[in-house]
Amino acid sequence: MLVDGLVFVGTCRFGYELLPDAALAALDAVGMEKAIASPVHPVEGPMSSANDRLLAAAQAAGGRLVPLCRIDPWDRDAPGEVARCQALGAKGVLLHPSEEHFRVADRRVKPIMQAAAALRLPVTIVAGFHLVAEPLQLGQAASWAEAVPVLLTTGGQLNISGLSLIDAKYAMAANPNLHLHSTGQYRQDFLEEVVGEYGANRLLYASAAPVFEMAMERARVGLTHLTQDELAQVLGGNAARLYGL
Repeated sequence: MLVDGLVFVGTCRFGYELLPDAALAALDAVGMEKAIASPVHPVEGPMSSANDRLLAAAQAAGGRLVPLCRIDPWDRDAPGEVARCQALGAKGVLLHPSEEHFRVADRRVKPIMQAAAALRLPVTIVAGFHLVAEPLQLGQAASWAEAVPVLLTTGGQLNISGLSLIDAKYAMAANPNLHLHSTGQYRQDFLEEVVGEYGANRLLYASAAPVFEMAMERARVGLTHLTQDELAQVLGGNAARLYGL
């Protein structure tokens, strides 16, 4: 099974858009069967409304869009929103520290991570943003949900050099539940090292479309020097296993 580990579906307050039909067409264009899908930050209204729109779109897509619930720690009952969405079919949780303006290691995040762990929901964190989602902060958040996978976008960092790469690997070594997305990693050697050091079961292909270009991200993984068995895990096997597809 070929699965894109993350796409953002909807019209975002911050200027990007990928509507459900366009998301499905983009998946077809690069030969992917399914995508793990998150709501965008809504133009207006609460995050719960964005979650409801995505849940409806996922149902209409016949299983090709696997819905995450996006949680804003500033909401009064954020852990309750996790439970509400899980009951409606959400298969995981997404946290976006940059767009929702919170530090991922903040005390408000801990109850969300614990709620996700109690419901056995994987947590995806949009990673790498200065001061709010840096690798060592992400390791702290992962420790609050040791029972479930925690997936970090963009290889757990954005700098793709120096200590950011080292810190991302340190966080993986310290937190066995941490997994990385391949998105944006122009250093294929980093992706290959992650597989070599921690196993192919801890790296997932993800495009993060439309923020990143889907065709480019698909080609990026194809250019790595991974074995066919490793590629099969990265390009969908791991997502299928982690999300019970």
